[in-house]
Amino acid sequence: MSAEATNPASPGAVTDAVTSAAAPTTAAAPRRRSRPRLDWRRLGRAALLGPAARDRLPDAISHVVDAHRAHHPDADLEPLRRAYVLAESSHRGQMRKSGEPYITHPLAVTLILAELGAETTTLTASLLHDTVEDTDVTLDQVGEQFGEEVRYLVDGVTKLEKVDYGAAAEPETFRKMLVATGNDVRVMSIKLADRLHNMRTLGVMRPEKQARIAKVTRDVLIPLAERLGVQALKSELEDLVFAILHPEEYEHTRRLIVENATRSDDPLAEVADETRAVLREAGIAAEVHIRPRHFVSVHRVSRKRGLLRGADFGRILVLVNEDADCYGVLGELHTCMTPVVSEFKDFIAVPKFNLYQSLHTAVARPDGQVVEVLIRTHRMHKVAEAGVVALGNPYVAPPEEQAAADGERADPTRPGWLSRLLDWQRAAPDPDTFWSTLREDLAQDREITVFRPDGGALGLPEGATCVDAAYAQYGEDAHACIGARVNGRLATLSTVLRDGDTIQLLMGQDPASEPSREWLEHAHTAAARIAIQRWLATHPAPASPADTEEATGTAGTPETPGIAEVSRKAGRDAIRAGQARDGQRTRNAGAGTEAGPAAARTAPVTSVTAVADRPGASVRLAGCCTPVPPDAVTGFVVRGGVVTVHRAECAAVARMKGARRAEVGVRWGEPAGSGVPGCRVTLVAESFGRPHLLADLTEAIAVEGAEIVSATVEPPSQQRVRHTYTLHLPEAARLPALMRAMRNVPGVYDVRRAQHPAPAR
Repeated sequence: MSAEATNPASPGAVTDAVTSAAAPTTAAAPRRRSRPRLDWRRLGRAALLGPAARDRLPDAISHVVDAHRAHHPDADLEPLRRAYVLAESSHRGQMRKSGEPYITHPLAVTLILAELGAETTTLTASLLHDTVEDTDVTLDQVGEQFGEEVRYLVDGVTKLEKVDYGAAAEPETFRKMLVATGNDVRVMSIKLADRLHNMRTLGVMRPEKQARIAKVTRDVLIPLAERLGVQALKSELEDLVFAILHPEEYEHTRRLIVENATRSDDPLAEVADETRAVLREAGIAAEVHIRPRHFVSVHRVSRKRGLLRGADFGRILVLVNEDADCYGVLGELHTCMTPVVSEFKDFIAVPKFNLYQSLHTAVARPDGQVVEVLIRTHRMHKVAEAGVVALGNPYVAPPEEQAAADGERADPTRPGWLSRLLDWQRAAPDPDTFWSTLREDLAQDREITVFRPDGGALGLPEGATCVDAAYAQYGEDAHACIGARVNGRLATLSTVLRDGDTIQLLMGQDPASEPSREWLEHAHTAAARIAIQRWLATHPAPASPADTEEATGTAGTPETPGIAEVSRKAGRDAIRAGQARDGQRTRNAGAGTEAGPAAARTAPVTSVTAVADRPGASVRLAGCCTPVPPDAVTGFVVRGGVVTVHRAECAAVARMKGARRAEVGVRWGEPAGSGVPGCRVTLVAESFGRPHLLADLTEAIAVEGAEIVSATVEPPSQQRVRHTYTLHLPEAARLPALMRAMRNVPGVYDVRRAQHPAPAR
C-alpha cells in the first residue's frame, strides 16, 4: 500500500498526511516501513521496454514479488510473470489521465493486494483485471492461459458497457459484481483495491467527477470493505473520501494531528512502556505498538469528546501468540492499571459479523486521560487488517490445525449479510430500486443473531423486527405469518428483536393469506420491504370501504368464516351469549346489542360505590377506565358539579389536570344497596384472527362468572383483532382471574384494562 498517491483535495499539501493516516494499518509490520516509496513513472518507463527474458521476472513486478513472498514464501511466481507480460503488452500505448502508462494501475492494485497477503491467483487476476474491459483480450483467452478461477475473477470485476445499459450500467455492474462475490469473495477484494488506487489518483479529475466517485465509494465500497473486514483498505478509503467531500473539516483534522505530533509529552508512549514492563514481569510474550488513529477516526472522536488530548490520537495494540494470552494480558492490565470497565468489549468470544476478533479495554491515567487498548493474536490482527483477503483461496481446504482453530468462524465464501443481499437483489424490479436499496442495506452496519426453536439461527441487521425474521426464514411464504413468540411470549410482528432472542413464527394455514400494508412500517430489511412492495403492487388497494371489507374477508371459506366475517358477527354473538344466561340482564344490556365503537362508550352502571371528599356531590365512575376496587382512584369535578372517578393511571387524568379541572379526593365506599351486587369493568383483548376465537373467549368469560354487557370487535389489522368487552363481575376480586383466563385462550396475546374509549373507525 505504498503506491504513490496524488491527493484529491489539494495536490501535494495533504499527501503525506493521508499516507500517515494509512500508516497505522501496517504499524505491526516493520518490513513495510523499510520499503522505499515507489516511483510509478519509472516503473511505467520500464514496462514500456517490453517483457523480460523468460528465465527471470520483469523488474516492474519486483515490488509485487517481494510483498507476495513475505506472506507466501513458497508461491509459484510463473503465473504472475505471464500475467504481467500479457497485461503490459495489451495496455501498451494506453495512458492514464495522470499521464502515467496505464500498466502502472494494475501494478499498483496488485501491490496493494500483495501487501495484504492475497494469494497468487488473486494477484494474477488483479494484473489482468482491466484487460478484457480496455483491450482486445477476451475472457476465453484469459481462461485458456490462466484457468477458470482467474477467468471468473476477471469477469467479476469487468464493467458492463454503457452502450448496452445506458444509465443503468453502474448499478447493474455492481449487481453483477456482488453476484460474483457471492461465489468468490476475491472478486470484491480486487474491486476494493482497484477503487483505492483510483481514489489515490483522483486529483486529476474534474471536481464534480471527484465528488460523484467519492459518494459512491462512501455509500457502497466503504461499507463493503467494512463487512468483508478489510480495515486497511476501508481506513484509507474513508480518509480519501473525507478529503474530497469535506475539505475544510479534513484540513482542521490534519492540523490537530500535526499539532499533537509536535507535543513533547506523549501519553500513549508512556502507557506503551508501562504495558511492556507489566507484561515482561508477568512472563507474557507480547508485542506492544502505538496505533495512531486515521483522519476520520480522529474526526469522530473530536465530535464525540470535544477538545482532544494526547491519548485521543491513538490506541495501544498488544499482539500475542495464543487466544488464552489475550485474557492473560487483560488480567494483568486490569490488575496493575486503573481499568475503565464501561469500555470493555470481548470480540473474541463473540466475533463481529465481519470476522473481527479482539479484546477492547481502556485504562485511566493519573491525569484523567483514558487510553484505549486492543488485545489480539497475530492471526486475529492479520484478519482484522486484511479480512477475507487474509483467508486466502476459499476453494482450498485449510490445514487441519487451522480448521480446528477457526472452525466456528463464518464461511468466508458466503457471509450471512451477503446471502441476504443476494436473495433480495434477485427480487429488485429495476436498477434504480436495486441501487437505492443497496445503499440503504449497506448503511446497516451492525448485525444481530436470533435463534429458531429448532436450533437454527437467523442473521439480521440491528433494528430488525419479527416481520424481517419472517421473510428471512420463509421468503414470500411469510405473507401468511400472523404473529410470533419472542423468548416464549406472544409478540406482535412489529416487535424489534435483540441479539440472542429466540423467535417462533406463527404461520396461518390459509394459502390465500396476504401481508398488511402496515408491515412496510415495520420492515427493516431490504428482502422484507421488496417482497411486501411487490405483493402490494400486484394487489392494488380497494377503491371503496365496501371493497375493503370484501377484500379483507377473502381469508374465509363457506365452512370457515374469515376474520372480517367473524368481526361483523362478534358483538351480536357475544351479547346474545350474555343475554341468554340471564333474562334480567337483557334489559340492562339492550343498549349494547349492536357491535360498534359506540358500544364500548356505553356508561356502565355499577353497585360499587365511591365517596368523594365533597359533601353532597354526585359521584360517577368514569366509563373510559371503569375503575373497580381496589384500584387507586382520583376524582374531578365536571359539569353540573358531578365528580367523575378515574383510575390514577387513566390517560384522562393528565388531560383533566392540563385543563385545570378541580381535583377531588375519592375513596371506595361500601356497595350500594342494589339487588345486583358486583361491578362492571371494560377489558381490551388483542388476538390473532382464527376460527372459533370468539366462541372460546366468551366461554372463558362465562366460566369465570362474568357476563357480557357490551362488546366491540374492530376490523382486523395486520391479521390481528382487537376486542373490547364491558363485563359485569360478581365481585371485583375476580378480575385478575378473569384476565388470566382470557389470556390463556389460544391466539390471545394481551388482555388489559381499557384506558380510553375505543377510537372511531
